Amino acid sequence: MVQAPTNTIPVTVLTGYLGAGKTTLLNRILTHEHGLKVAVIVNEFGEVGIDNQLIVNTDEEIFEMNNGCICCTVRGDLIRIISNLMKRRNKFDHLVIETTGLADPAPVIQTFFVDEDMRDRVKLDAVVTVVDALHIWNHWEADEAQEQIAFADVILLNKTDLVTPEQLDELEKRIRSMNAIAKIYRTRNSELEMDALLGVGAFDLNRALEIDPEFLNEDAHEHDETVYSIALVEAKPLDFEKLNHWISSLLQTQGQDIFRMKGILNIAGEDRRYVFQGVHMLFEGNPDRPWKPDEERKNELVFIGRNLNEAQLKEDFLGCLA
Repeated sequence: MVQAPTNTIPVTVLTGYLGAGKTTLLNRILTHEHGLKVAVIVNEFGEVGIDNQLIVNTDEEIFEMNNGCICCTVRGDLIRIISNLMKRRNKFDHLVIETTGLADPAPVIQTFFVDEDMRDRVKLDAVVTVVDALHIWNHWEADEAQEQIAFADVILLNKTDLVTPEQLDELEKRIRSMNAIAKIYRTRNSELEMDALLGVGAFDLNRALEIDPEFLNEDAHEHDETVYSIALVEAKPLDFEKLNHWISSLLQTQGQDIFRMKGILNIAGEDRRYVFQGVHMLFEGNPDRPWKPDEERKNELVFIGRNLNEAQLKEDFLGCLA
């Protein structure tokens, strides 16, 4: 695939279990002096006090409130909603989609893979998940809570003032075993610098390595959860056709169990890095920047899901080497 045009609108998907602090975070995004005009789509709505940051008029399922927030009152057709917003493309620089606290974020994320028109106009920047550090243990077995963590690129361990440092360490360890690639921040009242939330470029594994240089080491994470992550690292170049065939076959047979996968790949005969990510049975990839002269060319591939066979994944992946 060719790279997305530079005029695409970056999209942040904001998720988290009920009461975790999503609305507080959304308020921060909309009132912060970050110089961006942000449009918002929410698929749940209560008494939300949001300052007048948005000046976007639209119709149908989204309407402009007096305080400037653009709210979707029902879970409508996201593609159509975004298409309506894009008619006012010059009114905003960034789109934030807040999902309901009980939602599996996958259908929202998949929107950016499925529709060709969407890929030309918007680009998934990051999935941001807010985790209630005090109450998450009460919801730990809920599929939605685990999926929200598994799909995340950025995780806020929120309400840190209500738990002990030891409890936070344990929670972070559990989350890290489920999702090795997410950037984890400890927060109170959802306070986080905007450059850690907006414009983070979720594709880039290098950013994750800056946070945790060990996360791609084979034995870095215990796989003791129903949801866990597996990292594959190999220096030798890959045969693109073999890789494409393997990924397609893998997602057809195990796509429901693979929540997310992403990677930076060293393709034989290609001077540029190849980056890709997938959600369940959908995936996309495109050539990235050229490999730097002093940079080690290698494949770094991460799978996040349940019922994954690490030994089989490794064997099949090595079968794609050029």
